[in-house]
Amino acid sequence: MRRALPVAGLTAARRALSRQSDLVVSFGFYVIVVGVLSALWRAAAESHHGSIAGYSGTALTWYIAASEAATVALNVRMIEYIGQDISGGAVAVEMLRPAPVVLVRLASEAGQGVARVIPLAGLGAAMSTLVAGGPPSLLGATLALPALGLAVVCNLAMQHAVAAAAFWTRDARSSWFLYQKFVFVLGGMLLPLQILPGWLQHVAFSLPFMAMSYVPARLASGHVEPLLLAVQLGWLVVAVAAAVAMFGAGQRRLQVVGG
Repeated sequence: MRRALPVAGLTAARRALSRQSDLVVSFGFYVIVVGVLSALWRAAAESHHGSIAGYSGTALTWYIAASEAATVALNVRMIEYIGQDISGGAVAVEMLRPAPVVLVRLASEAGQGVARVIPLAGLGAAMSTLVAGGPPSLLGATLALPALGLAVVCNLAMQHAVAAAAFWTRDARSSWFLYQKFVFVLGGMLLPLQILPGWLQHVAFSLPFMAMSYVPARLASGHVEPLLLAVQLGWLVVAVAAAVAMFGAGQRRLQVVGG
């Protein structure tokens, strides 16, 4: 298993980078979303005496570039597709392999996600510099790079944990839509969490979604807070443990039901 997981990740990364048409579509979508959202936030900052909740127009531009990179790098409907594999029997076949199904799947998806997020981050940095200037903090932008990788893996692990409910419900189509909305708002993808009402801020900072978008965006926006990386690592451990536990319980159910 020690070799199976790295091999799965590297193979998936090469496969993702070889799909040039998919990359072009992702880049085009990313440019449009970042261009529109960052322009709106810069205009909002200018109308509020140059800043909103401690973020200048430049900081908000870098924030959006990082938050969108962390989410555009992933398949938005992955929970649904994992659920289809569970209900369709693909996971049952994968159980015949010696390595745990969920860890192999996570390694493969993480390889693809990280392979996509790196060029997206470069594109976002170029766009932000062009329209708003350089990063508010070079150290913060540097810390945002590992944070983007952790955000991708944390998101993937939690999606697998949620999708594992299909072992019992046989359907995960409704789960992905609700999950993504949590990432969009409580994860800080669309806006910094500091802009939310006080009570909702406390809720957002207590949930794992903030590790999936807010953390790299916060760092990229010039707020040098290395402790956020430790928070991400903590949520990553929780997410992976939850995914392993849910898949383990689901696989045991399949074995019992299947005789």
